[in-house]
Amino acid sequence: MSELGSIALVTGGNRGIGLAIAKSLKAAGHRVVITYRSGTPPEGFDAVEMDVTSTDSVDSGFATIESEIGIPEVIVLNAGITKDGLVLRMSDEEFESVINANLTGAFRVSKRATKGLLKLKRGRLIFIGSVVGGVGAAGQVNYSASKAGMVGMARSFARELGSRGITANVIAPGFVETDMTAELDEKRRSEISAQVPLGRFCTAEEIAQVVEFIASPKASYITGAIIPVDGGLGMGH
Repeated sequence: MSELGSIALVTGGNRGIGLAIAKSLKAAGHRVVITYRSGTPPEGFDAVEMDVTSTDSVDSGFATIESEIGIPEVIVLNAGITKDGLVLRMSDEEFESVINANLTGAFRVSKRATKGLLKLKRGRLIFIGSVVGGVGAAGQVNYSASKAGMVGMARSFARELGSRGITANVIAPGFVETDMTAELDEKRRSEISAQVPLGRFCTAEEIAQVVEFIASPKASYITGAIIPVDGGLGMGH
């Protein structure tokens, strides 16, 4: 069972959804470590530079965290990229780089984290997926495939590690209020909102609150699940 006050690691926690998750977990009493690939990490958190596309970088980051802070018990797999484009114009590199960062990156981090979780005999693997992993999206063949792959990955971790008190779940956001979506014109925002039964975009904080719940002792018997936070867009997919 994950305990309040445990160490939580959030990959890509320096901005957007990741930062909201980091803030929520910190407010819940966890000691939060965020990873970042570039720029300056936000104040108020332990931070380590980590490139999830590099096994050496992931190993080095974990070695630093474990020696200076301790073993992370809550692992939030949030780091990811997009390279959208229609399939006939999508290059192999655009497909492979998104798979490498989003899916293989999540595997690198969760695999390395598992070493510590097995020592603790408890823990949480929380994968940040997407509604498009279940319903698809035009122009996002690469991204949708990476998020769909997370489901099979998380459920395999759940089966493999469940007997050790380690859970693995996927949180699947829908359209989220971010810097990127804020740049959409009002007509496009209205078109997108009209597809959502609740009629609006999700806030990063609403995603963070669900992560906080899954990281808590209250969610100790939930594993292998997809938890949608999409306003009904995916209807459970």
